[in-house]
Amino acid sequence: MKSVIMWFALQSFREELDVLIQEQMKKGGSSSNLWALRQLADFMASHGSPAALPVSPSNMMMVTPINDLHGWDPGSMAKGERLMRCKLASTHRLFDLYGWAQISHTCLTLRVSKEQEHFLVLPDGLAYSEVTGSSLVKVNILGEVVEKGSTGLGVDTEKFSLHSAIYSARPDVRCLFHLHTPATAAVSAMKRGLLPLSHEALLVGDVAYYDYNGVMEEEEDRVELQKSLGPTCKVLVLRNHGIVALGESVEEAFYTIYHIQSACQIQVSALCSAGGEHNLIMLDRAVHKPTPAGTVGWAGSTFGPLHKSRVGEHEFEALMRTLDNLGYRTGYAYRFPVLLERSRTRREVEVPATATAFHQFDDDGIHPALRQHPFAQRQQQERTRWLNTPNTYQKVNQEQASPGHQRTTWLKAEEVTQAGSTAIKIENPNQFVPLFTNPQEVIETRNKIRQQNRQDMKTAGPQFE
Repeated sequence: MKSVIMWFALQSFREELDVLIQEQMKKGGSSSNLWALRQLADFMASHGSPAALPVSPSNMMMVTPINDLHGWDPGSMAKGERLMRCKLASTHRLFDLYGWAQISHTCLTLRVSKEQEHFLVLPDGLAYSEVTGSSLVKVNILGEVVEKGSTGLGVDTEKFSLHSAIYSARPDVRCLFHLHTPATAAVSAMKRGLLPLSHEALLVGDVAYYDYNGVMEEEEDRVELQKSLGPTCKVLVLRNHGIVALGESVEEAFYTIYHIQSACQIQVSALCSAGGEHNLIMLDRAVHKPTPAGTVGWAGSTFGPLHKSRVGEHEFEALMRTLDNLGYRTGYAYRFPVLLERSRTRREVEVPATATAFHQFDDDGIHPALRQHPFAQRQQQERTRWLNTPNTYQKVNQEQASPGHQRTTWLKAEEVTQAGSTAIKIENPNQFVPLFTNPQEVIETRNKIRQQNRQDMKTAGPQFE
């Protein structure tokens, strides 16, 4: 029993079990194999290590992983498209967790390629909690399917027509989020629209308004939409149909839609509690000019390396870390990791060790390294790498620039320079043969030595009784 619990503590075993459960669920939920795997998962949830379990009120062991593109042919999909699929699928999961998933109205799309005008869309009939990277459908600007997803479901072309018109009017936009929550729908139905009542309302910048009738089939509607939207506006209020956030990236679009939702909730609550617009204090946009987060050039500390940080990138990475900690496996490529590791130009172990004395488990249960702090685990890994290196090291004292000061360091044995030694080139094979020696005797002695090696006449030396 103790050995079984030790294996349950391994993250690789838990991930493999999660994959098996998902495969059995796709085959059918009434199979005996699925029942057995679920029993095993329940046992892990009750007897496993508390620190290794997801921090969630629900059973996150059954969460469908977002990044399910491992089985796809690497040559059939570019790396950039893989990352975009994972980003958009992760955003659908965030909408579901925040309670913004209005299936009939909410729509999230992403431009994959500007040259070919291809877009990623959620297939019709798939819940936001079920979206994965492979389930997204690739369509062209007309809404025609270019590449089906793993589900085989189609696309609602009427819902995509609005996004198609916005993408055509704004080539700089790469991502669109159409939100239709009760708060955003209520604000879109107000004559004054979004009021400058809060800091969040000012963060979104300029707001455009358009009388949307549900379809974008006529060319006149597209021209009117382009006039209303303008060249730089990132927020579009559709009268009585919610709000659309535009962004040059998924991070920027989510940053905008998050603050729009917050601003709409504040406005609806303020109007209900104040009894009317005349009892509210409006902020002057000319005086209050908040700076969007992410526009600064320095990422991290002031003395750190210079990175270009885009709007909403840090906040989106924090949300992706949260999803990964809950077991969603977002597949997100982090630009700013939380734990920075020391950069190394080279490692001491140039040749892998054939054997190691480090053991992971002992007789008392799980090795203490599995329960240590990550910093202590890294120290243990460095110690293990040092003890199992195939290289030979020698402790030497190196002279410093200032006289009388030395620094003790460890160098490889072949790198240590021995003082007073001179390399001698051996040109004659008989260079070390004593002078005036009969060449025939040298040949006979050499043959005797070779004969001894062939007959294996070596012994352990003189034996004493």
